[in-house]
Amino acid sequence: MAKRDYYDVLGVSKNSSPDQIKSAYRKLAVKYHPDKNKDDKSAEEKFKEASEAYHVLSNAERKQNYDNFGHAAFENAGRGGGGFSNFDFSSHFSDIFEDFFGQGFGGSRRGRRSNNRGSDLRYDLSITLEEAFTGKKQDIKFSTSEKCETCKGSGSKPGHDAGSCSMCGGHGQVRSNQGFFTVQQTCPQCSGSGEEITNPCTKCNGQGKTQASKRLSVTIPKGVDDGTRIRLAGKGEAGSRGSGNGDLYLFINVYSHDLFKRSDENLFFECPISIADAALGTSIEIPTIDGGKAKIKIPAGTQSGKQFRLRAKGMPYMRGSGNGDLYVQVNTEVPVSLNKEQKELLEKFRVIENEKSNPSIKKFFQKAKSFWKN
Repeated sequence: MAKRDYYDVLGVSKNSSPDQIKSAYRKLAVKYHPDKNKDDKSAEEKFKEASEAYHVLSNAERKQNYDNFGHAAFENAGRGGGGFSNFDFSSHFSDIFEDFFGQGFGGSRRGRRSNNRGSDLRYDLSITLEEAFTGKKQDIKFSTSEKCETCKGSGSKPGHDAGSCSMCGGHGQVRSNQGFFTVQQTCPQCSGSGEEITNPCTKCNGQGKTQASKRLSVTIPKGVDDGTRIRLAGKGEAGSRGSGNGDLYLFINVYSHDLFKRSDENLFFECPISIADAALGTSIEIPTIDGGKAKIKIPAGTQSGKQFRLRAKGMPYMRGSGNGDLYVQVNTEVPVSLNKEQKELLEKFRVIENEKSNPSIKKFFQKAKSFWKN
């Protein structure tokens, strides 16, 4: 569903002052707050919608981007951009309500950890088509940051606790006057945690994390396709001073195969046959991805390009049970470097050959003659 215009959401115009925008949002936030509408799911959605609109329109730079480009300014923004794919509503709501109602509404920020979650990591892993068919377990090794073992991630020397931030007094927020307005923002010194490391750990220099080489055993499920992304929650970099870890993303690359081509869960295989086998019929054995064999009966008169379907001989479904199919396409090969006997036999065959043996050829030349005539 398309997003509503942020100005319509708050019921304000583009020319509204910051105070008018703030006042409009305050009324909606109080009206639709989840604590006052516990059994009303629509109220919760309106609450989030209003808060998202206020998040944009309350900031001069974000508001300018929105006025110029609309919602497109925040779409697919990725990390560090203006998008809302990772928008932390709970944290944002708390900050806004503390701005409006003081610390009594959301509780004191003193001692509250900032959201310094660790970074996500990417690991590219290449496997064969056979390994994608069976699945596999593999050990991977990568460089990351881990929680400091000396201070257990606190950033302080063992036996010492963090003190209150000297800039914000432990509230995590600082206020500044800009003309008639008072602006409250996250404390730049403690990043909103309200704490200050007065006796930093000597091993991690107060960061609560250290660089390390990590080995991890991962399971690749059967049926994975090229480009599959697997998320390993909490296996990324450690956060600062006890914050949570990021995630590790495995990006799977499946090598191309000498025999099989893949499309989703189906496999395709091309098999050459001789003119004699195509004309007279035969039986052939072809390989399957599981390492086995399958037998196919080629009827007499099979044309080049004919496909035969082998059910459930393709790749397994990654989500669900069963397998895709294997499609075998036979291609008739014209012989090369004929010996004298072969040439003589083909010459005899050409002499006795009649139009009934080649209906497609006959039909083609009938169309060609009609074209020339007209």
